[in-house]
Amino acid sequence: AHNMLRSRVLLNSRLPRSGVQLRRHGENAYTAPAPVHQAEQRLEDGVMGKNTKLNFVIPNKEGALQKVLNVFKRHKVSLSYIRSDRTPDNFAKNRDIEIRVEFPGVKDEPHIQRLLEDIKKVTLFTMITASYQVPWFPRSLKDLDLFADKCMMAGDDLQADHPGFNDAEYRDRRRQIGEIAEKYKFGKPIPTVNYTESERATWAILFNKLTSLYPNHACSQYLDSLRQLITNCGYREDNVPQLNTVSNYLSSKTGVTIRPVAGLLSSRYFLNGLAFKVFHSTQYIRHGGSPMYTPEPDICHELMGHVPMFLNPEFTAFSQEIGLASLGASDEAIKQLATCYWFTVEFGLLRQNHVPRAFGAGLLSSFGELQYSLSDKPEVREFDPFVTGKQEFPITTYQPIYYIADSFEDMAVKMRDFSKSTGREFGVKWNDYTKEVEVVHE
Repeated sequence: AHNMLRSRVLLNSRLPRSGVQLRRHGENAYTAPAPVHQAEQRLEDGVMGKNTKLNFVIPNKEGALQKVLNVFKRHKVSLSYIRSDRTPDNFAKNRDIEIRVEFPGVKDEPHIQRLLEDIKKVTLFTMITASYQVPWFPRSLKDLDLFADKCMMAGDDLQADHPGFNDAEYRDRRRQIGEIAEKYKFGKPIPTVNYTESERATWAILFNKLTSLYPNHACSQYLDSLRQLITNCGYREDNVPQLNTVSNYLSSKTGVTIRPVAGLLSSRYFLNGLAFKVFHSTQYIRHGGSPMYTPEPDICHELMGHVPMFLNPEFTAFSQEIGLASLGASDEAIKQLATCYWFTVEFGLLRQNHVPRAFGAGLLSSFGELQYSLSDKPEVREFDPFVTGKQEFPITTYQPIYYIADSFEDMAVKMRDFSKSTGREFGVKWNDYTKEVEVVHE
């Protein structure tokens, strides 16, 4: 079983009634990773493709390669890749030639076994270097429709310690807003939520408190983005911005789009969305009785914590690297990627003018931890996904350890290098023109 993000945020613990363990520290509470039941993993259990990589050696003489190609033709197997390692020195000394090929299918399939037996008859040496299945993962934006409604918790499904658990009106409101996300499909405008007077009052309390802290705590990229959102997207004390307006503006600047979600997605599904520069966002708002506390990400956390950073191209590129690394990744890799996400996109620090500044959404939407994170109380370490991805952390207190970096560009490079070490047999590449992910076997 792999860990889950509570709409985004992950961590590790027991499995209470709802399948999550909350992290409480005064204002925000986030989930720890909990086991995912088998019924919740159906999509990634599927197979999208199969591939075999084969090296063989043939004599350096006319017609040798054609004999091998005829074998592939006879078995009706098409090559997806072919390369010769022949060099001018090989030509001069009449040395044997090594050929590398790739083709669909895996070695355990009977027709591939027969193919390999016949290839051995016309080559000097053969060796399978890889034979694997490509698991299912989304390849296009429309594929996100297949799991966007597969929430672990949604709507009015609240835990007993939730501030709104005994408030029937609040639970009904959550259910109504959750239904908007459940019905949403790719390409459609995000429906408007007409926030009530009490909901706007809750937003105003948090908006005023946080914006008073940002000048001395948030990174410069965040401050610049927030100014843009105030000017263009209706960010102000008396108005809760609409996701459709915000998504359209983000798309025009960095290509990021927002997709409404009713509640909890698994870590895998949530991170997969980032590969397409899609951020799954809630629309409901925290209970008005506790404006400074939420047991799960709500619209305040999304709009004040996450959205501004997605206006920065370098941050967007970094978050997309995490998403791309998650496509077809193993459960263990997902766990490490989600932990890297936790320590960066949620609780990351950036070094600016030799001092730390916050860029993580969990900090920027929590006035208490925002101040604490920049004090002399916690330990601050350099971001290294090979180390950060294995870091344990508490779920009931502020973080004792934060990770810092000099730039988002440096973080993206490190994350790209880390993704190569996760054991995935293939690579993936984002096509910004078609807005699709391409599988790269070589």
